[in-house]
Amino acid sequence: MVLLVIRVSAAAWEGVMAESRRSSRHNHLELARRVIALILERGMSASAHLPEQAIADACGVSRTPIRSAFKILEENGILSWKEEVGYQVKLGAQEGLSEASLDVADLEQSLFDRILADRAARRIPDVQSVSALARRYAVSRVTVLNALKILARDGIVTQLPGRSWAFQPLLDTPRAISESFAFRLMLEPQAILAPGFVLDPPRAGVMRSRIREFLALSDSRLSAAAFRRIDIDFHVMIAEASANRFTQGALLAHHRLRAAGQKEAAQPPFRLRQAMEEHLDILDSLERNQLELAADQMVLHLRRSGIRRPETAGRGMVSLLGGAQPSGPLSKGTAR
Repeated sequence: MVLLVIRVSAAAWEGVMAESRRSSRHNHLELARRVIALILERGMSASAHLPEQAIADACGVSRTPIRSAFKILEENGILSWKEEVGYQVKLGAQEGLSEASLDVADLEQSLFDRILADRAARRIPDVQSVSALARRYAVSRVTVLNALKILARDGIVTQLPGRSWAFQPLLDTPRAISESFAFRLMLEPQAILAPGFVLDPPRAGVMRSRIREFLALSDSRLSAAAFRRIDIDFHVMIAEASANRFTQGALLAHHRLRAAGQKEAAQPPFRLRQAMEEHLDILDSLERNQLELAADQMVLHLRRSGIRRPETAGRGMVSLLGGAQPSGPLSKGTAR
């Protein structure tokens, strides 16, 4: 018998445990957002009871992570807890839950979030060393490396020979944003048309509820941040439904880059609403298994979003959606 002894340094073990804690915290935050979506979907109001087992079943998890998610929501004033009752809704669909949910989405203020924020503001250069980042944020090199590995996994940074790391180009210039839309126009419709595309019905239902909740707000309450979050989540859902793993991987990496700090010109409320209605139209077609129509609608949606002039984007509507079917989602009849 050979006894294998593995020695792990305290710093390395702390790095592993820190990553585990961060991953667990991230999962609980995601679960907290799903609980919020359920409250909104069911129209639950203040004082409504939230039974742990029923919510756990609805989210497809055990009661233990649900308790952690409930705790996060309690800390942020969305749920309340009474010893004899359990958890209750404190801030329901009618009491401003949509706005409060944005705060939950911004809870994770770890080092990689700070790096992303500084990168988006161009406070750190394209190429940076671990030592420089450790000095900037007054943390250990192990902590910086953990953050960079998370960013690398999301396709935001790449390790160079030696000890330096290179950040991917930001989507914060007209040219970069234009290239982003061109990239998505090539891949997103094809992600829908690839054989084996399967949309997750419960997830699509929650997305539909989120979109309708957004559309129900008055113009003065429309949030660009909320729109952007729903928009990215919608397109991530489409990418993850694709059966082509290469298309899926490329799109998911790109959407993570979008979420990392894309800055776009402000859009008027009517365009935000129009984009959300387009999301609903695409969902309708996908749920009816009209994949070719959904792919064409995705083309129109991306082109409208790219040029930000709906009246111009609509020139190809007749060719795109009516009469004879085009040969593909990028046919000559589509809008320019």
